Amino acid sequence: MYNTKVKICGITNIEDAAAAVEAGVDALGFIFYPKSPRSVDTKTAARIIKELPPFVLTVGVFVNETPDVVNKVAAECGLDRVQLHGTEGPGYCGRVNAKVIKALRVSDIGDINVIKEYCVSAYLLDAYQEDVHGGTGKTFDWDIAVAAKRFGNIILSGGLTSENVQDAIRRVKPYVVDVCTGVELRPGKKDPEKIKQF
Repeated sequence: MYNTKVKICGITNIEDAAAAVEAGVDALGFIFYPKSPRSVDTKTAARIIKELPPFVLTVGVFVNETPDVVNKVAAECGLDRVQLHGTEGPGYCGRVNAKVIKALRVSDIGDINVIKEYCVSAYLLDAYQEDVHGGTGKTFDWDIAVAAKRFGNIILSGGLTSENVQDAIRRVKPYVVDVCTGVELRPGKKDPEKIKQF
């Protein structure tokens, strides 16, 4: 039996975090990218994280931020992982003090070849959309994710909902499934019922 973990990303308030924990999620994602409608400030994230039980992982999402800022925010919030969603290269990843998840936006099989250049704890695969660094709500060809598994731990993201997540897990057997828009009422506000169903 393959034990895929669940991460809910784009947490902006304590109510959504509590609903996710109640439903049994493994990890929560906090977006520190000001251009995102799900962006959260350091103080708010730290306050939410302080309330979480000890075995829920916390992940900070950053886009082309300086390593110094990433390390400062990670330390202030007590983040367990750092997820990089921009054009950060392998050298950049080595300057981050926390364990790193490198996000890649994929549209075809060739997009995963870059994984070989990175030495990180996991790779998040998301649907490619020009000028959007994630949270598109769109799926991509899951066969690409299956092929990427030979490089390491894969986090499957992009357009996942309670309707398709079982199929995704069956086909890909990813280390983690990552959902954001699929459990929202609106950007930045989760739906407790959708979280439960997912």
